[in-house]
Amino acid sequence: MNQITCHITEKEEGTRLDKVLQDASGLTRSEVQNQMKEGRALLSSGKMLRPNYHVKAGDEISFSWEEKKELTLVPQDLPLQILYEDEDMIVINKARGMVVHPGFGNPDGTLANGLLYHCGPSLLTACEDPIRPGIVHRLDKDTSGVMVAAKSARAFPVLKEEIRAHEAQRHYLALVHGQMEGNTGVIRLPLGRSVKDRMKWDVQPKTGKPAVTHYRVEEFMPGYSFLELKLETGRTHQIRVHMAYIGHPVVNDPLYGWKKDHFPIEGQALHSWTLDLTHPVTGKPMHFEAPVPEDLKRCLSMARKGEV
Repeated sequence: MNQITCHITEKEEGTRLDKVLQDASGLTRSEVQNQMKEGRALLSSGKMLRPNYHVKAGDEISFSWEEKKELTLVPQDLPLQILYEDEDMIVINKARGMVVHPGFGNPDGTLANGLLYHCGPSLLTACEDPIRPGIVHRLDKDTSGVMVAAKSARAFPVLKEEIRAHEAQRHYLALVHGQMEGNTGVIRLPLGRSVKDRMKWDVQPKTGKPAVTHYRVEEFMPGYSFLELKLETGRTHQIRVHMAYIGHPVVNDPLYGWKKDHFPIEGQALHSWTLDLTHPVTGKPMHFEAPVPEDLKRCLSMARKGEV
């Protein structure tokens, strides 16, 4: 356990506490905030402080934190639904609830752990970061569906660039609240990380990065719409933020949804449906489709019958 005591000067007065502690500890802002949630930032009086506390000259603040554990990737025999595989790439239908690669809070049990077990040590040649070999794009933990990963050193940079340049075409399916106005539409709203909640992303017209989502209504239901969505860009939480902002949040979305939905699904009703790309070695156009999962099928059935 590490501990420091900060004596606040007049120059620092008015600064947010999490910024002061970030500078003093060498941790990231989010790491400081996570430690503060455990009650580890205290005034000399013993009062527990929040990250948004604005410090005052003369404050004496103690802060303690646990040392970060070094992340390592170990092969794990995990169930993987493989849609396609050759010596250069593998296409997976990722299960809802599976994290893509290890991080603090998710040290193992991830797709990367399963890929390392399935592909063997050679997978480690297809990466820039040994914690996420082969990973060229991500899906949120509770978003199911099709993903591609590289298996060879020659395929990795090609696939990564294809994703980055939006040459690969990705289509999603989502059940959202409300009746959409019209059958098709395009959402062009820049996105950036929320200044209020670092776990979330917001529409930020002036400072956000361009984000474009196309949608088409597959089916209107009582109080809901079933959509096909195409990403022109690939920002974090893009579909979820865009749909919530226009008043049609994805059903059961724990971060951006309106309310607790009573659907039989863990996490947001969002599925990565199809992926079209060019093979990184042969140059052949390829199309992959992940079938609609059973949990989303049950949600659609309930919405059609008005049983929610």
